[in-house]
Amino acid sequence: MEHASTTTTTNAAAEPQTKTTFCRVCHASCPMEVDVVDNRVIAVRGVIDDPLFEGYTCIKGRQIPDQMADPNRIRGPLRRRPDGTFEAVGSPEALDEIAAELRRIIDTYGPRAVASYTGTGGYQNSVAVPAARAFHQGLDSVSFYTSVTIDQPAKGLAGLRLGGWEAGYQNFTDSDVHMAIGYNSMVSSYAPIGGLQGTNPFVVMRRRKAEGMKLIVIDPRRTELAGFADIHLQIRPGEDPTLLAGMIRIVLEEGLQDHEFCERWVDQMDELAAAVEPFTLDVVAERCQLDPDDIVAAARMFAAGPKGTAGTGTGPNMASRSSLTEHLVVVLNTVLGRVNREGDLLENGLLLYPETPLRAQVTAPRSPANGPPSRIRDLRGYRGEMPTAALAEEILTPGEGRVRALIVSGGNPAVAFPDQELTLEALADLELLVVIDYRMTPTAELADYVIAPTLALERADVPHLMDRWFRQPYTNYTEPVVERDGDVLNEWEVFWELASRLGSTLPLPGGSPDMSARPSTDEIIDRSYAGSRMPLDEVRANQRVVHPHLRPVVQAADEGATAKFTPAPDDLMAELATVLTEAPSVFAGADPAEFPFRLVSRRLKHVLNSTGTELPGLARKGTTNPAYMHPDDLVELGLGAGDLVEIRSPRAVVTGVAEPADDVKRGVISMAHSWGGRALTDEKVRDIGTPTSRLVSADAGHDPVTGMVVSSAIPVAVRKAEVPA
Repeated sequence: MEHASTTTTTNAAAEPQTKTTFCRVCHASCPMEVDVVDNRVIAVRGVIDDPLFEGYTCIKGRQIPDQMADPNRIRGPLRRRPDGTFEAVGSPEALDEIAAELRRIIDTYGPRAVASYTGTGGYQNSVAVPAARAFHQGLDSVSFYTSVTIDQPAKGLAGLRLGGWEAGYQNFTDSDVHMAIGYNSMVSSYAPIGGLQGTNPFVVMRRRKAEGMKLIVIDPRRTELAGFADIHLQIRPGEDPTLLAGMIRIVLEEGLQDHEFCERWVDQMDELAAAVEPFTLDVVAERCQLDPDDIVAAARMFAAGPKGTAGTGTGPNMASRSSLTEHLVVVLNTVLGRVNREGDLLENGLLLYPETPLRAQVTAPRSPANGPPSRIRDLRGYRGEMPTAALAEEILTPGEGRVRALIVSGGNPAVAFPDQELTLEALADLELLVVIDYRMTPTAELADYVIAPTLALERADVPHLMDRWFRQPYTNYTEPVVERDGDVLNEWEVFWELASRLGSTLPLPGGSPDMSARPSTDEIIDRSYAGSRMPLDEVRANQRVVHPHLRPVVQAADEGATAKFTPAPDDLMAELATVLTEAPSVFAGADPAEFPFRLVSRRLKHVLNSTGTELPGLARKGTTNPAYMHPDDLVELGLGAGDLVEIRSPRAVVTGVAEPADDVKRGVISMAHSWGGRALTDEKVRDIGTPTSRLVSADAGHDPVTGMVVSSAIPVAVRKAEVPA
């Protein structure tokens, strides 16, 4: 368990005042005690008696004192001068000028020309995404983008084409078995529903293993999570659909499915069996580079259950055929009947969101992407937003609806978006770029205006993401711990101020606030989570409280329920049929002989995507994203630790810093994404890393439904880099 205190020095003689809050540096929302002297945060530590986290905090959250006091933090708006440098400007003046430019763009091109992108940083604020979404609704602009459509868009759509189960799939807390495919919750504080969440993950996993839970991990790297596994399948990157189809075939061939459940609720079983028939054990083992006996053992262990689910993370979701992979995972869970049944209790309370039906029945399948049409590749919006993978082309492609203004909230497209060269071209082509960020990122360096946001301890908040993922019904709320440092604005305030200047509104779920007098953050929280299962006043009164009596109970199916799962839709089965005849490649026709390695994404403990290394405590953990490779591969290439390595894809070349790692499968390079700067060369790779997004192309290897550009399992060639004398 990690609950050490982090302290910064202070000359203050006053006794510190201790306040309780929760961390919003990453998704986990760990409770924290914060020591404050003269409005300065001097120490943070986990809350030992918290009933859910038990004192756990992650290394990133323990750097909050340094983040708050960082001398390089942006503490007020910046405006670009004609010579490219920046000058300080007051927020009223900056917002006046931004709004005037937005008005010109709307009047000239229409509201669709105004886009926003909310990145991972924005998701750490419970009202940033609702405010951005409402801003677009008020303007009647569909150009709303978020990081959700970059790394795991298939996850939200799989249950649409297949059909959903109102009561959801089984809990992790009482699972007999779990299969984790390409995620590492020990580092990322994330897991799919039914998986291990980031609330004290090491302790929770040890407890579950002691209780007898079996764990199967599918990952080309022996991750920290894989260290707990009963079976670790060290798969060849990009072959996840092959393995999953082979496992489904074993389940059906051996009659391990839940026959009664499938008879009542699952259609197309014969079509599914026919589709997976070619995925024989020998074929799957060869393609995946796995021992056949291990594949069978894993399939049988998972099928034996009797409770527990399989889930995926960014590994397979950022690789090729991500929609197919996600579909097959849910199909495997479904044919084994791993759903919550009548009378079951859900582990999570879903307390911040409206009550929804939780009946033991199927919601009818429907088209996964039915939003507004994109102008690119016949894509459409889905789940209320547009596909981020097409945003650069929406900026650069002439014609009606072309994006001319972009507001970036807590994101760093210059290094995070796929196809870095195209992204940089698009950002430079905009008529207005506004970036809301507390540091001068590569994207902020290109902005016309940079707006300084409040940091986590300067604002009221609720744990909106983890409310869906907590292992128990758990409530928390925080008031601001310290006063704002500088001319900084909460993200919602930026959108409210711009909307008010444009004569628009913010139609949040609870209605738009008054646009003539700025409301409070608490009012915006109330309007963003209106109709929540637990009223917000009760949430505020119940900080760090578990409510076991509020576990939702699954209700019986409607008497006339007739909808069934459709595990074999024509388009995905057609894609599955190509898996064994076409190599999984980000670029069609990439020659395996020319590009024999596969570069996969990974998470690092000390950063959250592109944030973290600006802080001293985290910089000591490394200022580059090493190219982790198996030691035997390095020896064959004549490379040693710390050598520069040239990594070439069919699209581009990046330079990495070689790092031996015997936990990585041979033929694989494991690198974190969202590093580096906006230069297309890597002279500073040892200091800032390199963006792996440069290696992929927006016009090749994209998912046909989500539009997501393949950004993991990238085919690459590797050699020692030529270093100038």
